[in-house]
Amino acid sequence: MFTAWFTKRDISEKLTAPSPHTVGGVHQFNNSSAISQCLKGKAVHMYGDSTLRQWFEYLDASLPAKLVPSVILSDANEINRNSPKKTGPYMIWDNAKNILVTYRVHGPPLSFIYVPTSELRYISNEIDGLVGGTNTVVVFSIWAHFSPFPIELYIRRLQSIRRAVIRLLNRAPDTLVVIRTANLRGLTPSVSLNYSDWYTLQLDKVLRAVFKGLNVRLVDAWEMTLAHHLPHNIHPGRPIVKNMIDIILSYICTK
Repeated sequence: MFTAWFTKRDISEKLTAPSPHTVGGVHQFNNSSAISQCLKGKAVHMYGDSTLRQWFEYLDASLPAKLVPSVILSDANEINRNSPKKTGPYMIWDNAKNILVTYRVHGPPLSFIYVPTSELRYISNEIDGLVGGTNTVVVFSIWAHFSPFPIELYIRRLQSIRRAVIRLLNRAPDTLVVIRTANLRGLTPSVSLNYSDWYTLQLDKVLRAVFKGLNVRLVDAWEMTLAHHLPHNIHPGRPIVKNMIDIILSYICTK
């Protein structure tokens, strides 16, 4: 099964009733309590580039916090081991609701100036280290740093991840696996020297072909950024990220 959802516009902007809602089959999680209730008891593991880190940062900013004199004590606390901002690893832990959200950058190639070698991990190896199960969600996105390289490198990497996903689903069939696709960039003359939306589209077609037939879900970032009125950007604007989060939370909380 290969399922894809996407929204054609910022469907949250005209909704005023309490959350969550359902619009076009996608629930709307418009406040922190709705998000935390959906994630209750879940472990969400994110692996990928900075476009996926946006999801982690959105959840980190959206989960509830309690205001106390001079400090803010979050129900869901971000645990940062002095990790580099761009690479992680990062973790959000809510003890009361038993919520775990993690993020880690994928392995090379990477265009970051500084990445500790101890933090270079391949997605396939990370997936192999998971037990999986009904309350486990695996999310990955891998495309942005592969644009300057031959497509053969990308194919080999996806094949490795595909094998790891198959092993995960064999040992824990109820695990939810979600893939975030590529999106359009804002192409300036200098960026265009190494990157191309046309080539990124070819990578996106390869990704869909490699994972076709597996029990995975897709968040179609390409269509969502193409259809939205916001300018194209390697890091889509918050309204688009919000729509993406609504989709993945709808996958997690189907009712």
